[in-house]
Amino acid sequence: MFKNGKLFLPPPRDGSDLKELFKRLAAAGAGRPLGKDGFPAGPWTPELLAEAISQIDSNRIGVDLRTVQLWFQENEKGISAANIRWLARVFGCDDPVATSEWQIELSAAQSRLSAKRREWKRAGSSVAQEIPDTARAATSDDDTAFPAELKRDTDAKGPRRRFSLARKSEAFFTHGSTLNLPASVFAGVTALGFLSYTLGIHSVTYGRADGIVKQVGFLWTANWTFVFMVFLPLFFAFVTELVTFWKDEGRPKVVGNGNKMESDDAWARSVEASSYSYWAVFLICVLFAGLFQWIGVSLIPLMKGGGDYATDWGSLAIVRPEVISVPEAVVFTGLAYLYMCLCFYLFFVGLILLYTVVHDLCRIGEAASNRPEVDYQHELNEASLKVMRGTFRCTVLGVLIAISMKLQSAYLTSRGENIVAWLVGDLSSAWYGGNDVSDGIAYRMPTHYSSFLIVISTCVVFVYGTVRLGVGSRFPVPLWKMSAIVALLVTGYLLIDAFAGFSILLVVGGLLAIYGLINPGFGRWRASELGKNHSVS
Repeated sequence: MFKNGKLFLPPPRDGSDLKELFKRLAAAGAGRPLGKDGFPAGPWTPELLAEAISQIDSNRIGVDLRTVQLWFQENEKGISAANIRWLARVFGCDDPVATSEWQIELSAAQSRLSAKRREWKRAGSSVAQEIPDTARAATSDDDTAFPAELKRDTDAKGPRRRFSLARKSEAFFTHGSTLNLPASVFAGVTALGFLSYTLGIHSVTYGRADGIVKQVGFLWTANWTFVFMVFLPLFFAFVTELVTFWKDEGRPKVVGNGNKMESDDAWARSVEASSYSYWAVFLICVLFAGLFQWIGVSLIPLMKGGGDYATDWGSLAIVRPEVISVPEAVVFTGLAYLYMCLCFYLFFVGLILLYTVVHDLCRIGEAASNRPEVDYQHELNEASLKVMRGTFRCTVLGVLIAISMKLQSAYLTSRGENIVAWLVGDLSSAWYGGNDVSDGIAYRMPTHYSSFLIVISTCVVFVYGTVRLGVGSRFPVPLWKMSAIVALLVTGYLLIDAFAGFSILLVVGGLLAIYGLINPGFGRWRASELGKNHSVS
């Protein structure tokens, strides 16, 4: 029987389970177009079936080849509800009535397969022992052919044997405990702190040419203590929590197929789609922010005995050679810059993953826009809520990192004796008058530029999440609060050292940021509010 130029087989309704039914349909080539000679084109292969499903117009997500290959094997894997829908379209030859009949038949066969699995588990026997001999004989050739084909495909096309920087980087955030990456970053800066104690540069001062005695010890630098001991570990913890939630819980629930393996494959494809971004960030962080900056800011000034940069713990050997020698400073700064560039590479990886989560959620929401069920919309809104909260927390921490970096850079050119006294003096100058903002010495400040890049990159991810997940007839009030806090922090960053009393703005923004980190929902944001007059764009 033929429908729409394709081979059509009616549902047998013989009580077969899904594996048995699928094997027969695949062998017969049900749903395949007729050949040029008017005869059936032959059986389905995993490649042909995966291509046919992916070409269905309403299937925007597609299906992974490895998932389809699993359907052809003798295993305990079933077929997800979403893919049963696409198989019904294929076997029903795009006929609405036939598709409906096949969806009913495939769903019933899936239920029978699930019942058999429960019986096998209760009996304590393996799946292979319970498969009927006739089905095993009929598919013995496939059993030997498809695992080999799967292996060849994995070796040739899959990412398992090919090195993937995107997948390796994503694994830092999704494999193991949430504590692993933050603890590693904290341990690294702790080790550098112990080395600074050993070298005697943990707390040291030097007299500048204008008579100001400045504290330039390693442990007094805000862009090393606060950034690597507090802000970056928290950033990594929040990114890890959000990405792990989305990959393991949120995505399978929102997709609605209940197939964890298929969901993981789709997530892996989303990560791989940004592979060029990972390589670009890796080269920028390691080569430019790491190697070239170390050579220009530390190595060359140490070798030449001076430069156009403000003196800090890295160049202390030039003005205080009795404290630390040049070779010791070269080794210590080299280790510090290596640690720093790797940490900031992972920081930008976290931003890419946040973008990927938001984009993946929006894409699934668009594909499921024809599902008006209240329960499904509630699950979608819950996922959007959690993703937006996590994105806001990471944005706040990213801007705080940039603020710490710019504060330290501005302090080195100021007349303050240490960074705490400088900030306190700025606060008092706002109340009692006086303005020493312009009294500093002009130096090159590359940290201003790198911190600005961090602010821009972080805010781009937040704005993207706000537009894609929060746009609608109106913004929920907490989303406006999030945006206001981020805007206040960015304003405080831009106005550092611009006028007397700039630190007041930083204090206010810092207190609001801490509150936002503790309670990103601001006490009353619920999924029902997010879903009111709103859909994921």
